[in-house]
Amino acid sequence: MLSIKQFCEQLEVSRTTVLYYERQGLIEPTSRTSSGYRLYGERELEKFRSILAYRSYGIPVGEIKGLIQQSHGKDRETVLRQQFSALDIEIKKLRQQQHSIMTLLQDPELLIQGQLTKQRWTEILRESGMNDQDMLNWHKQFEKMEPLGHLKFLQSLNIEEEEIEKIRMQSRKP
Repeated sequence: MLSIKQFCEQLEVSRTTVLYYERQGLIEPTSRTSSGYRLYGERELEKFRSILAYRSYGIPVGEIKGLIQQSHGKDRETVLRQQFSALDIEIKKLRQQQHSIMTLLQDPELLIQGQLTKQRWTEILRESGMNDQDMLNWHKQFEKMEPLGHLKFLQSLNIEEEEIEKIRMQSRKP
């Protein structure tokens, strides 16, 4: 049996991490000492290694409990395939963003205030593989993360205030 300190040392994680996953119902100590200290066995070590592996794949904590309760099965394969697909989509989006940035870097004059127009920006996004829905999602993320930055960016494209407000309102819709 391992104390929580020994357990953490073997897994190279903090005590806080172990306690967090315990609160989430993913792991529990094998037993406790008469003083109430947690003790963990080999089974818990393997279970925690599985938890760490799933987290490294990007699987949300809420989905891990079902995965560790079954060692095999279609549900596990389905979740892993869905996560693989989600990561693939995210990679594609990141590549599109990289391409947009590269286009701007190749023509630095576009970055000068007033030189980048709405039409040119739309062309850059289309050339990077984005469709209308992708562009709307881009605006939604920008508005969500940096509303003032989004406003300033739209203003830098020399767009009429009425159109800016329309774009921002559309970006706020769920």
